[in-house]
Amino acid sequence: MEPIAVIDFETTGISPGPSCRATEIAAVIVEDGRIVARYQSLMNSGAWVPPFIEQLTGISNAMLRSAPPAAQVMHEVAEFVGTTPLLAHNAAFDQKFWDAELGLIRRSRQQAFACSLLLARRLLPEAPNHKLGTLNSWARLPDTGRAHRALADAEMAANLTLHLLERLRERHGLRAVSHELLCRLQRVPAAKVASELSKLR
Repeated sequence: MEPIAVIDFETTGISPGPSCRATEIAAVIVEDGRIVARYQSLMNSGAWVPPFIEQLTGISNAMLRSAPPAAQVMHEVAEFVGTTPLLAHNAAFDQKFWDAELGLIRRSRQQAFACSLLLARRLLPEAPNHKLGTLNSWARLPDTGRAHRALADAEMAANLTLHLLERLRERHGLRAVSHELLCRLQRVPAAKVASELSKLR
């Protein structure tokens, strides 16, 4: 499979806007069944971190005051990722912030996002739920550190993605899995996934 860039944002809220910005980003490159490169940085956008977000993430306003400017971080991570296909857990969230933060530095996304949350719902229906932490514990994947920090969550999503790829190979007999196939599968209704996969063997 071609390399995939798995990203994760920490933010001050759920929808990007003047008072809701990213506070941290991480991107890890997955290739040949393992993580081969990492990027992580706090980012100072000037946005205020509410107390409940600080409690959730551990990222404080004081930490962000000494962080590099958001524009600098986004230029760096965009160069790090390049045109590598993207993936995130609950990609609808991260895609919104990726596009918004890139837009502020007059850059735009060229590649599609795959979503490990949507894929896990289709390929791991027996899991107790499809939250990232739950899936990693349930599948006995490596402990990557504190949840709700960007690098730990990006690495968890990367390890989950590798687990999903193994599931596609071992249980569904697919020898070649592409990012394009992942994007296609996540749009297939859960009840039709098995029949869709049977056509690909």
